[in-house]
Amino acid sequence: MRLQRYTRGNFAPVTEEVTAFDLPVTGAIPDDLDGRYLRIGPNPLGIEDASAHIWTLGEGMVHGVRLRDGRAEWYRNRWVRSASVADRLGEPRRGRPVDERFDFAPNVQVAGHGGRVWALIEGGLAPYELTPELDTVGPSDLGATPEGFSANAHTKFDHRTGEMHSLAFRYGVDFIQHIVFSPNGGVQRTVNVPAPTLPYMHDFGLTDHYVLIYASPMVFDPQQLATGVPFGWNPDLPTQVGVMPREGGPVQWIDLPEGMVGHTLNAYEEAGTIVVDVAWHAGRFDLADIGAGRPVLERWTLDLAAGKARTELLHDRPQDFPRLNGRYSGRPYRYGYSASTELYAAPSTVDADRPDEGFSNAVLKHDLVAGTTETHEFGRDAAAGETVFVPSSTAASEDDGYNLLYVHNPERGAADLVILAAQDFSGEPLARVHLPARVPLGLHGNWIPEA
Repeated sequence: MRLQRYTRGNFAPVTEEVTAFDLPVTGAIPDDLDGRYLRIGPNPLGIEDASAHIWTLGEGMVHGVRLRDGRAEWYRNRWVRSASVADRLGEPRRGRPVDERFDFAPNVQVAGHGGRVWALIEGGLAPYELTPELDTVGPSDLGATPEGFSANAHTKFDHRTGEMHSLAFRYGVDFIQHIVFSPNGGVQRTVNVPAPTLPYMHDFGLTDHYVLIYASPMVFDPQQLATGVPFGWNPDLPTQVGVMPREGGPVQWIDLPEGMVGHTLNAYEEAGTIVVDVAWHAGRFDLADIGAGRPVLERWTLDLAAGKARTELLHDRPQDFPRLNGRYSGRPYRYGYSASTELYAAPSTVDADRPDEGFSNAVLKHDLVAGTTETHEFGRDAAAGETVFVPSSTAASEDDGYNLLYVHNPERGAADLVILAAQDFSGEPLARVHLPARVPLGLHGNWIPEA
């Protein structure tokens, strides 16, 4: 019964693709927002058995809004047309052939790089290229290497070099690859990294000189292949972070308390140590029921000389999907943003009358220097998701910009694109762009500025 929550309410899929122009707006869209806000997530074409449905296995759907000159020009939602999705929609397959054993519509991340748009997944499954209007071009060789790896969902962009970095794993393969793409998307170099186990590696960290590799007791389990989530928790294995030079070399493994990283907020080098801020799931984790977790914001300070990690709780409200001003990625920074989302609402239940206590729909702004947190609350059933920070065109400070996110509007039964002023985070939104459709709770996205 616990998994049925992922088929109801704001988890329920939308059933139609929608295109709408000249969207209504409450407030005023800042004139310097010129680009597309895109987000992707699971949106199954059909659910045969709600009790067995695994939310993260739904076909990927991208939702996007085009902003320009203070206007919301369009909203579109589109399924990513993998071969199986095209078949189910009765459409011709697009792009190059793909091994149907690994044909799965990306549903984890959508990002821009090299002037193109990519829908990304993980585990060695193929990325897909999209047009600027979100139509599917087809499977892509972004980050493809001779060993069968490709760009993983959580790529990291280095604003100083223009490079894109990916730490990629493949199901059941005993090594991982650090893949570096050039500014135009070509593979610049790869480094093979032996893995201590067969871990599930959803995210990683990147600093000026190091790649940070997360190894947890969540490991490949061939007995779970039939479930679609071929991983299980082995409590006999350690939780560790590996530190590897960016150019390759020996990995130093440092022990941590039992748990798993959800996502990286940032990592940087400071006074001979490495500081890593993460959304942290303490203890055992279940990939088939990720909403049952209660991730918190935690900081690790890694002392490489001593081979030890000091851990510190930064904020104990359940939260995930941490983001920052991308210009500070890999560098010392002050502000981080995260979502205290319905995905981690307590309690995890299918009951319509679940209590308000612990129920959450908010985004948080953390001042990691002052040690304070501002909150923008959206209220029950708002389904607030990941927020993306966009610097203003005249940004003079780290938090001079905007936070964009999709928020469900219960009164309309549809979503709004909410735009917050990051320096007035808890104040009234600058704008609410009223979308013509519901946007289900999803995963990750990005702001893609007009070139």
